[in-house]
This record gives sequence, C-alpha cells and structure tokens, in this order.
Amino acid sequence: MIKTPKRKDVRRADRIFFWSLRVLAGLVILALVSMGLFLFDASELAIHKTGFFSFVLSSDWDPVRDVYGALPVIYGTFVSSLLSLAIAFPLSVGIALFLNEIAPANLARVVGFLIEMLAAIPSVIFGLWGIFVLVPWLRVHVQPFFIQKLGFLPVFQGPAYGVGMFSAGLILSLMILPTISSLAREVFAAIPRTQRESALALGATRWEMIKIAVLKSSKGGLFAAMMLGLGRALGETMAVTMVIGNRAQIVSSLFAPAQTMASVVANEYAEATSDIHLSALALVGFLLFAVTFITSGLARVLIGRVK
Repeated sequence: MIKTPKRKDVRRADRIFFWSLRVLAGLVILALVSMGLFLFDASELAIHKTGFFSFVLSSDWDPVRDVYGALPVIYGTFVSSLLSLAIAFPLSVGIALFLNEIAPANLARVVGFLIEMLAAIPSVIFGLWGIFVLVPWLRVHVQPFFIQKLGFLPVFQGPAYGVGMFSAGLILSLMILPTISSLAREVFAAIPRTQRESALALGATRWEMIKIAVLKSSKGGLFAAMMLGLGRALGETMAVTMVIGNRAQIVSSLFAPAQTMASVVANEYAEATSDIHLSALALVGFLLFAVTFITSGLARVLIGRVK
C-alpha cells in the first residue's frame, strides 16, 4: 500500500524548493553585480586621472606616456561586430529557411548538425585558421579586387594588409552564424503547419508562403536571435585579437588594422606594469560589460515593441 505524504510535508517541500530557487537566482544576480563593482573599483584610478568622458571620447592610447583614450577600441568593437552581423544574419536566416522549409529531412539533419558543430570549435582555432588561411587569401585575392574596383569608396581604400577590420568581421560572422541559425530554426519550427498550408491553399507560391506565413510571423524571434549574435560578437576575444591587426586607430577603411575592447585587454593586461595602465584596462573591461548589458536591455525593449 502506497503511503500518501501529509499535506504539511508537501508544503514544507514546496517551500524548500521555492526558496532554493530564489537563493540560486540571487547568487547569479550577486555574481553579476560583484563583477560590475569589481571592474568599476579597479578602474577608479583611470577615471580620477583622465575623467570618464575624456577617456571615452579621446583617441590617444599610448601606454609609454600613460595616455589612454578608449574611442578607437570602442569604434573597432562596434564596427567589427556590426560588420559580422551584416554578413552572418542574412546567411543564417537563409540557412534556417532552407533546412526547415526546403531541404529533405535527412539532409537537413546532417547539415544542421554540421552547422551547430561550428559553435563547438574553440575561438583560438578560428584565429589560427584566420591567420594561415583567411588572411593570406584576403591579402592576395579579395582585398586587391575591391581596392581596384571600388577604391573610390572610403571603406575600400588603403593597402591590402590582410589583417584588419574586414578579416575580424568575417571571422566573427562564422562564429555567430551557428547561434543565429539555430535560434532562427527554432523560431520557424514554432510556426504552426496550418499557417503554411493556409497560404498555399489561397494560391501562394512557395516563396510567397515563406514570406507571408513564416518570415512575417517571425520578426520578434529573428530580432532576438540577431541581438544574441551581436552580444556574442561584442565580447569575442582570441580570434579577433589574432586577425584584426591590433592598432588603436579610427580609420574609415575596412582593410586597415584596428583594435577592439576585448583585444586590447587580452594583449596588454599581462604586460601592464603601471597602476594607471591596469586601471585603464579595467575601465575598458567595465565599458565592455556595460555595453553588453545595455545591448541586452535594448533587445528586450525592442522585442516587446515588435511583439
């Protein structure tokens, strides 16, 4: 005979479970707040000496003279991330549509698995592939072509270094592609089959059905996938550090070397000797932390508006 638990025992177990979850959630928030406070406290010397707005708006980064301005690395972070998003987002949506709406089930299963495996490749492997394969190919074949044909545009001017903003954008696009495409597939799979069949029954072609019944109904989910990919691109470190050229400058050309907030911390933190240098790098980390936070918050607001 099965013994039924008493109501008091059930309530006690529920309370324990409820408070355990609250404590775990509170620990996550505490860890997040503690990271922000640590970065802010470590950057206090740079804020006191340089001034927060002067640090953000200045373009000079010279550790020899202890002069630090974060505008070039902020510029490099946003331009490389937005460039990667411009490349990866349409490719990811196209891949998700092909695998969900067009490809046979067996092919979709294999191709989907291979694309998701890209997310498991370590960042340093992407960087090594970028140095030995992507950068020489860009320097010899791609960049000279753009310079010759479209060199009148500022974004395609200058010598073909191979390393630079364009290389970093391509590497980042490969790294965020599996994230965006996987989420886009989940969004498309959540749309009821009857919605597709209704569009076809009304005489729509397959493309019209995809445009009306699938894409139009997926705006909020696709935007969330795009913002998640952007968050991954903003914080990427090793692969970008290895191919971006690591020169703190603001240049309109995508072929010129640049630097991001994550790469400057990775490059200089181990070699920083002065307190002000360490504090400046901590302030760069705090800015990256804040940018990620603001990006996620804006994504939540915009997704609500789209819905």
